[in-house]
Amino acid sequence: MKKSQSERTIAAMALFFVGLCLAGKMMPAAADCSSGDNNGKVMTLDSVRESLVRQEDTIILSLMERAKYPMNAQLYDNKSTLFKLDGSGSLFQYFVKQSEILQSKMGRYLSLDELPFFPDGLSQQASLVPDRKCIPFLHPAGKSINNNGDILEKYVSEVLPLFVMPGEDENYTTTATSDLQVLQALSRRIHDGKFVAEAKYTDAPQDYNDYITSRNKDELMRLITDTNVERGVINRVGLKAAELRKCTNNTIAPKLNASAIYENFVIPLTKDVEVDYLLQRLNTTKH
Repeated sequence: MKKSQSERTIAAMALFFVGLCLAGKMMPAAADCSSGDNNGKVMTLDSVRESLVRQEDTIILSLMERAKYPMNAQLYDNKSTLFKLDGSGSLFQYFVKQSEILQSKMGRYLSLDELPFFPDGLSQQASLVPDRKCIPFLHPAGKSINNNGDILEKYVSEVLPLFVMPGEDENYTTTATSDLQVLQALSRRIHDGKFVAEAKYTDAPQDYNDYITSRNKDELMRLITDTNVERGVINRVGLKAAELRKCTNNTIAPKLNASAIYENFVIPLTKDVEVDYLLQRLNTTKH
């Protein structure tokens, strides 16, 4: 009996979940309390930025991988009748939720670097991986900040149309897999804004305290903004993307402008996380 497209897609997703475990491609994160592996050293703004630089290659390559496939808009449509779902969301949401359940059991979210897009229900998923002792770096009230809902919404509605071609090729499983890799890389980079904010605050708490107390977001945003550093990041990402594209003879991701994605999406959302974190910095209530 010939299987429908939806049955083939969901069956392929099931195989992907199994392969995720067997191949170790889910990248179970170490339970570190800092951004990147700092080998137990005291974190500084420079060491955090070094971690952010290392993440750029991963983000660019994951964007290029996603650009191999067209938009495949049915994947994100909550009302699509193409797939046999129960009406509780899109196929992509289903894929991410099921992936996160498995990854939670494998210890991915023991790390403060990693945050789920659908945290509801994951607290019931006991990790099979033992937690690691670590020296806390983030302030307790701010470490649980999770802006992934905003990241996911903007990625699907604003970022994807910038660099993928329109249309459908029905490669929904590989498309969803690529999307999840992009989103998890972006989420980690953006939420590392918490580590950036803590390092900045630790260097000069007196500059921030009054604005935190008065909850002055505009002044906090002004304090954390360094246009020279931002321009350096944007230019470096553009150069890296150009070099990586040469390896493909410019045939992959012709629409991809990684610099623009950093300038208009990654950096602004990272700064939002920084401000959100700073607003919690003087809060003595643990979250």
